[in-house]
Amino acid sequence: MPIYEYQCEACRHHLEAMQKFSDSPLVECPACHKPALSKLVSATSFQLKGTGWYVTDIRDKGKKPASDAASTTDTSSTTTTETIKKDKTAE
Repeated sequence: MPIYEYQCEACRHHLEAMQKFSDSPLVECPACHKPALSKLVSATSFQLKGTGWYVTDIRDKGKKPASDAASTTDTSSTTTTETIKKDKTAE
């Protein structure tokens, strides 16, 4: 469940509340009991660390990158063309 931060507009009391996404926002301040709470926008503490969380970690490690595969294909087709030319010349 996410933790939301609230601040009372009347008494400036600051509080955090753990709520479900479906819960309605808090309205009444627990310190002064006035309906003056407003939800604050704050940075999250959610971080993805470790292997497997980055784009470079989830790629297929057994496959060659596209640039290497293209250069290998070009080289083999050139070799095949050169071999055919040599065979025709030898006849």
